[in-house]
Amino acid sequence: MKRDLVSFQDLSAAEIGDILALAAAMKQSPLSYRPMEGMTAAMIFEKPSLRTHVSFEVGISQMGGHAVYLNQQQIGLSTRESVEDVAEVLSRYNDLIIARTMRHDTIERLASAASVPVINALSDLLHPCQLLADALTLRERGLLEATPKVVFVGDGNNMVNSWIELAEKVSMHFVVACPKGYEPDAAILARAVATGVSRIEVSHDPM
Repeated sequence: MKRDLVSFQDLSAAEIGDILALAAAMKQSPLSYRPMEGMTAAMIFEKPSLRTHVSFEVGISQMGGHAVYLNQQQIGLSTRESVEDVAEVLSRYNDLIIARTMRHDTIERLASAASVPVINALSDLLHPCQLLADALTLRERGLLEATPKVVFVGDGNNMVNSWIELAEKVSMHFVVACPKGYEPDAAILARAVATGVSRIEVSHDPM
């Protein structure tokens, strides 16, 4: 059965820990891990990027795979080609689909229609891969296991929503200081608070 990474709802706390442990090992010896030998990954970038594009393409290459970059002009996602048709066609040619999209429901539709795994490289709602990188940094400094206090100052955007999703699985004290009217997604916040795994605060005072 294929596994997607659309949000942290797709992973358990133990699986998040396993991913971070593997990432730490790969960072120490990147050329020792070649799980994508002979594989291809389609990279759909509806929204332009520098760091996400380069890091994914370099990572795929280091793991022995080949990346196929597709921007919106090339693919015509939701314009020339439906999301479902794109997912079906790319699944026939590739072993993995990575997508950076304007709308979160585009990622969800890709994952639903694709027969290969789909990774969310950013949507307007969530940015789980960036959060895994941030969590790895905390882990490397010995902070992740000690219920860290993390404060985010700014809009309640896709980064904040992913922090809250992570706080639903990994114990922390997470505070977002955002302007009024720019709060994080209400459903994501309510679900995370209900679990009681972490202390989560929304403030309008950065001090």
